[in-house]
Amino acid sequence: MDGRCDGADEVEDEGSSSPTALHSPVMDRNPSPPPDIAGGEEDGDLDAIGDTVYSKHWLFSTLTRLIHMVTEHSEVDFEGQMQLPDDDEEDLCRVWDMAMDKDVAGFLQEFKAADILLGVIAKSRCPRLTEICVGILGNIACFPDTCLTLSQNDDLGAVLLLLLGDADPPTILETSRLLLTCVSQKDVCSLWLQRIKQQTSVRSNLCFIMCSSTNTDLIEKVGELVDKLFDLDEELMKSWITAQPSEEEGGDGESHLDVASCLLEAAKQLRSESPNGLEVYLHALQLLTTIDEGIQSFAAPDGPGKAVWDFICDVVCEDLCQPNDLPVVLQEQKSILVQAFSVLHALYRCQDQWCSKRDTSLPLIGTILRVLQYHREGKHDSASKEDTSDEQLQALAEITAEFLADICIQIPRDTVADLVAKGYLTEKTSLTAASSLVPNFKTSFQHLQSMLSETDPQLADVVRKQFPV
Repeated sequence: MDGRCDGADEVEDEGSSSPTALHSPVMDRNPSPPPDIAGGEEDGDLDAIGDTVYSKHWLFSTLTRLIHMVTEHSEVDFEGQMQLPDDDEEDLCRVWDMAMDKDVAGFLQEFKAADILLGVIAKSRCPRLTEICVGILGNIACFPDTCLTLSQNDDLGAVLLLLLGDADPPTILETSRLLLTCVSQKDVCSLWLQRIKQQTSVRSNLCFIMCSSTNTDLIEKVGELVDKLFDLDEELMKSWITAQPSEEEGGDGESHLDVASCLLEAAKQLRSESPNGLEVYLHALQLLTTIDEGIQSFAAPDGPGKAVWDFICDVVCEDLCQPNDLPVVLQEQKSILVQAFSVLHALYRCQDQWCSKRDTSLPLIGTILRVLQYHREGKHDSASKEDTSDEQLQALAEITAEFLADICIQIPRDTVADLVAKGYLTEKTSLTAASSLVPNFKTSFQHLQSMLSETDPQLADVVRKQFPV
């Protein structure tokens, strides 16, 4: 089994390639040999790495053999692809596994493994070998001290960012894991953010993967990386939204990829394959709605806003909240529903600028009412038990109540009539809507009540008796 921080399986190769080729002066370097082990001790205790049973000499000889193998191939056949012998692959995968141990990671760092592996990556003509080398580095980076030392290697940093444009999906996956590990550690995240801002190919390569890959593991990991970058650095997020076609991308704009549209394509790919991955992409889209540049992109008549709206409406109404679902489903889906409704609420406010604006879908309004109803019933049930508060459920209730208020402030009479006729607006959901709107959104409630009085006076009277506003 390959050693990886989060134990993902090997992913299948894909035929697609990124528009940005891997090219850097540092890629022409030769691998550096590991420093000699002092004294060449053979004693078992001295040979063991830290408190482990792993052998220093075995690790030393494996890395040395790796350097010789890559160097010999590059001298004989510089352009041809190299095949990794089974025995060598097995030994290197063992190193990959070993690097998950803190003592081994420290030992590898002490003996300049980052420089060795960088040199191997530079000379490698074997995708599997490159993947393994990046995977070993990824496990070394799992520990703060070794991550700090590794991150301070500028040549390695430059090469890793360029590897996001590699043609081999498993290599890109391990590269994304490594970068996510590094930007998630507070001592080095600012260093990596600065590098990423300076290397413009990172944006185009990640966008290319999100909009064109069919590899679920890769799309999910890239989504986690993009989401983390946006969460950490608002300025980086702004620059990626407003980026214009560059000479590197061809200058004609044909290959220029819009970030929001790429996030949407990746979310579509993960919809049925990975609920967790879908939630990550919805959160990234939600982050875009928190800045003016993101809202302007979504509001543009020819922008991605309408497509994102249609997709998330479909996910919410068909996947997350079925009409016959039990209230427990709300508890299970609360996290992703918070992201989904946050995006939908933001997009609802810019619908007037879209080329083809349609009335808010009845199933969506019905879903909002059902979510609020479940939350209300849950609060009543828990009130008789111990006093517990669920921050995510509370956040979901607040978001949906505010969303409903925006819808009801101008809801047409015909829409209210349709909601009643199709069973979305019943006595129970009408009272739920009233209890959600009256405390903070009286104007919205009054307009809804006025429309309800015209379409169903009897139902309006029931609501009026309990909420005489």
